[in-house]
Amino acid sequence: MIHVIAYANDGHASVDRLASMKSLMRTIHAGVYAERLRRLTDVFVPLLLSRDRVLDVGCGNGLLLRTLLDDPRCPAGVEGVGLERAPRGGEPVLVIEYQGGKFPFEDKTFDVVIVADVLHHEANEISLLKECARVARRMVILKDHARDGLLAQARISLIDWAANSPYGVPCLYRYHSPSEWKAIFAEVGLELTKEHHPLRLYPRGWEFAFGGRLQYVAELSVRDA
Repeated sequence: MIHVIAYANDGHASVDRLASMKSLMRTIHAGVYAERLRRLTDVFVPLLLSRDRVLDVGCGNGLLLRTLLDDPRCPAGVEGVGLERAPRGGEPVLVIEYQGGKFPFEDKTFDVVIVADVLHHEANEISLLKECARVARRMVILKDHARDGLLAQARISLIDWAANSPYGVPCLYRYHSPSEWKAIFAEVGLELTKEHHPLRLYPRGWEFAFGGRLQYVAELSVRDA
């Protein structure tokens, strides 16, 4: 009986340690995420035009889209909605639930489609990006990782796990090199007009380990726009 109780106590202690670690990771990630949000806003807002309709695919908590819309540099009349498989509730923007497959929108419903740090979590990334292209009238803005530089795979995997594990988001640990990204864009039918790579995204210490050439933004035009 003593051994059983001791084992049970050890089990509870392990659960508590795991919960504490996840709580610490959330706290650390909050500060890193705030800087990421600010820097992505600096890149994305200048790409928007007056009265644009924007779709944020895999919008998560909706803060990226809300920050873009509220930024004083955002052109007049820009509107946006989020698309998410598992809406959390209470998002600061309208979020439409999506069960996979075809998006619930007609062709060219939106002027701009944003897909930020979503594709490396998606098993069928080509199909998802094709849907982004289908519903975009003018451009798709992609933010993801680039497998580029010393120990790139390991470094991206670590930051991916640290950012998503506390929230129960599974990681596929599949990342592309810049040349592989270009091949994917060609397959989907999107034209690469500008890359932001390397991209400074994090506070100083984090930037050295996980920013720079590991972070990638592509401005993609719809060929028949």
